[in-house]
Amino acid sequence: MPLLLPVKGVHPQLGQDCFVAPNATIVGDVVLGDHCTVWFNAVIRGDVHFIRVGNKTNIQDGAVIHCTYQKAPTTIGSNVSIGHNALVHGCTVQDNVLIGMGAIVMDNAVVQQHCIVAAGAVVLENTICESGYIYAGVPAKKVKALTPEQIAGMARTADNYVMYASWFQEGVENQGASTL
Repeated sequence: MPLLLPVKGVHPQLGQDCFVAPNATIVGDVVLGDHCTVWFNAVIRGDVHFIRVGNKTNIQDGAVIHCTYQKAPTTIGSNVSIGHNALVHGCTVQDNVLIGMGAIVMDNAVVQQHCIVAAGAVVLENTICESGYIYAGVPAKKVKALTPEQIAGMARTADNYVMYASWFQEGVENQGASTL
């Protein structure tokens, strides 16, 4: 079963029809919207500040979502895909965003809606990633405008992860995964 733990009496809250993999960890002041998916070995740690996640957001394998004590909570919008092994820390990620595999988004950064942070990119503290663009590199810089196809692809990815979670429905009862 997933590890869902309270911190200082505050329990994680999950919306309707969320899938949480059996080895995922969610602790403390975390609120997930409806139809979210938290995949294998992902960690969402709301122990030192709050974490809020919108609807139909997927937090993929090995991703870490955290915040900074008394300074920087983490807010993630709806229809967001957080790629494998990404780190999202003390920042704001608006709706309809893709954070690529292995990317890092640091404290007080804002990733505006309809934005892609490329795989391996590092979004430094206080950076604003402007809506409608791809950001890549270390440190992440605006590299080009998104096409309508790329924007549609981000929505499709969010929908696909809801579908993928449905494939595990039998495993929920038999192997300790949770659909909450």
